[in-house]
Amino acid sequence: MGTYEEHDLARPRFDVADAAPLLLDAQGVVTGWTDEARRLLGHAASEVIGTSVADLLSAEDAERMPGIVERCRRDGGWAGLLTVRRSGGQQDRLMVRITGAEEPDSRTRWLVLLSELAGAPGWDMSRSVLEQIADRSPVGIAIVDTDLRFVWSNAALEQYGGGPPVHRLGLRLADIQPGLDADGIEAQMRHVLETGEPVVGYEHVGQVQSAPHRETAHVMSFTRLRDDRGRPMGVYYTVVDITERHRARQRLALLDRAGEHIGRSLDILRTAQELADVAVPAFADFVTVDLLEPVLRGAELTPGPIGDLDRVPLCRAGQQSVYENVPEAVVPVGSVAAYVAGSPPVRSLATGLSWREERLDPLAREWATDIPGGREATFLELGLHSVVIVPIRARGTTLGVTTFFRRHRQEPFDEDDLALAEDLVSRAAVCVDNARRYTRERDAALVLQRSLLPHRLPEQDAVEVAACYRPADELTGLGGDWYDVVPLSGARVALVVGEVPGHGIDAAAAMGRLRTAVRTLAALDLPPDEVLAHLDDLAARSAREEGVAPDSGEAGTAGSGCVYVVYDPVDGQCSMAAAGHPAPAVIMPDGSVTFVDLPQGSPLGAGGPPFEAVELALAEGSTLALHTDGLLAHGDNGALDAGRDRLRRALEKRASSLDLRCRTVVDALSPERPQDDVALLMARTRLLGADQVADWDLPMDPAIVADARKAAARQLTEWGLEELAFTTELVVSELVTNAIRHSDGPVRLRLIRERSLVCEVFDGGATAPHLRHPRTTDEGGRGLLLVSQFTQHWGTRFVPEGKIIWAEQSLTDPR
Repeated sequence: MGTYEEHDLARPRFDVADAAPLLLDAQGVVTGWTDEARRLLGHAASEVIGTSVADLLSAEDAERMPGIVERCRRDGGWAGLLTVRRSGGQQDRLMVRITGAEEPDSRTRWLVLLSELAGAPGWDMSRSVLEQIADRSPVGIAIVDTDLRFVWSNAALEQYGGGPPVHRLGLRLADIQPGLDADGIEAQMRHVLETGEPVVGYEHVGQVQSAPHRETAHVMSFTRLRDDRGRPMGVYYTVVDITERHRARQRLALLDRAGEHIGRSLDILRTAQELADVAVPAFADFVTVDLLEPVLRGAELTPGPIGDLDRVPLCRAGQQSVYENVPEAVVPVGSVAAYVAGSPPVRSLATGLSWREERLDPLAREWATDIPGGREATFLELGLHSVVIVPIRARGTTLGVTTFFRRHRQEPFDEDDLALAEDLVSRAAVCVDNARRYTRERDAALVLQRSLLPHRLPEQDAVEVAACYRPADELTGLGGDWYDVVPLSGARVALVVGEVPGHGIDAAAAMGRLRTAVRTLAALDLPPDEVLAHLDDLAARSAREEGVAPDSGEAGTAGSGCVYVVYDPVDGQCSMAAAGHPAPAVIMPDGSVTFVDLPQGSPLGAGGPPFEAVELALAEGSTLALHTDGLLAHGDNGALDAGRDRLRRALEKRASSLDLRCRTVVDALSPERPQDDVALLMARTRLLGADQVADWDLPMDPAIVADARKAAARQLTEWGLEELAFTTELVVSELVTNAIRHSDGPVRLRLIRERSLVCEVFDGGATAPHLRHPRTTDEGGRGLLLVSQFTQHWGTRFVPEGKIIWAEQSLTDPR
């Protein structure tokens, strides 16, 4: 601080003692020349006395002299800057002051004082000039002593309240402006007094006496004042009102915050709440966001304002207050928000126009009606005094209304606030409308998803199943991966997992077509390789019709992958085939994991070599894990071996249930937002007990039909199914008779007791029976017609040695 003061004291000052004087007569002729003038300009007295002072000036300033002389005669003097010529011809800018010097003989003389500019603090002015500058400045200026008490202030400071300068003398800032943070401002003053460091651009927000109900912003600067000995004698400070600039910054900040925080999700209620949260407390003290009920459902609305609120009710979608638990609210979020007919919110909805009221009638009732519990209150009781209502409109459609109240802040809403509220709501309205549209699209997508993926896996006794599906497209929740479980005849079950190229709704639609085709083919009881062959033909034909190449990557059945597995719980045999799809994993009963050596085959529609089927025997309690390649492709650039190692480790971890194990595997291998769709179907095998299956080899003798009926009846009695004896004997009689009559090979009868009673008759014939509708006069042909009428299902499936005709009777259907 010592260095700062020494430098300050060393600065030259423009004082009379420092100036070089000379005398002029009334016409501007030099009549007196001093040694100081000679030292300053270098001219000897004999060179200048008797010459015009204009000869000492530059040509430009010499032309100004007549005007300067006239000013001196009129005003009694003049002060300013002039360019003078030194003796060597050098020209310099000097400070010049001219004052009158009356002689005893009443002749007019002029005293001229010259001073160099180098190192001077500025143009030396008289006290009257300085006082004019300070007193007439539009900037508020004040000086306080070391006790921070006012000793001087200018008239401009009166605009902030506190009276004229004389009323401030001896007072502290807190005495004059109690609405300001006087402690904070005085802390700045003390810092300046102690350090000598000026404070420039200190911004302060508060309420001044001239506007006690309005928040005012100022920018202040503080400078220490010292006496001639360098001792602090007080602080000089300036005040400028920057309220409008401050409010403009606040508006921009609020809009920036709205852009950052509103619309972060596509949830309608959350978006509405975000609007209320952003506006409080920066803009309002209490905010409600009411949306039309169809908006919450994602429904389309008629463009334009709303005409009939009785037909289209409002719902409270969001609200916020500066007070905890939002005490001003009369309805909770999610409830119906009803308003009195003709009230401002209703009018705003009906007209589509905003509404502002600077001062609410304190005794007026709130506008809400049909309030739960019958709560009613006046605006005075609620503490609300100013309001802005803005309809929520997007793309020409009114979606609801937002109401902004002020309670704690005394400043009422003005026109600028109304414009800001409209801008804020318009931004939020787009987000609300986007959320509404998303809700509609997502609901449609979920309906599609429910129709394409199994809503509930069918009940059957062959395997215990669990499935987990995670789409890459989180917006719709749909993808091209799929799975299915299809009960087959003879207590068998088909397990299917597949995927089509692409994601989203297009992929889901293609997946739906493929799944429907698989179910249709499964109903024909075809072997896995034949099912895939038919799917391959279907995909190729579809690609040709749609003009899509199988390897284009576009959503469609062409290029799809699929693995089809058939499991028989009678003997534990499992057959499977794959088309462009990874092989299933098998978890052995001891917990070890292997992968089936199954050729992947070509993708569907690619026209590759014939598909190969693999058969294997599975021990009871083994678990098949059918999955899409999205479960393997995470990390390691999708390397197959690395993906299988991760899958093996995940499958080896035990869990309390198959459902939990399935979800745990997917969570371990697939992130929350996978790059590819993921589907996993796990099936734990079961075996039917020996007491659930009975079979008989029958000779090719028509007389054996009666014995077959009796054997079946005895078995039903053993199983406690005597009530099915009549129908079963009829079925056995007809099927065995047809097998003996129309085939040459051996005949075998088998009964299976599961969820249904299955009657199967095997023969070596290669032709399928057909259901006939005989005429009244026909003597035969009614056997299969009777079977179809007395059983729940019947059909034919082919095996390498011949065919099996089967019929089922439900054991669980009350009918």
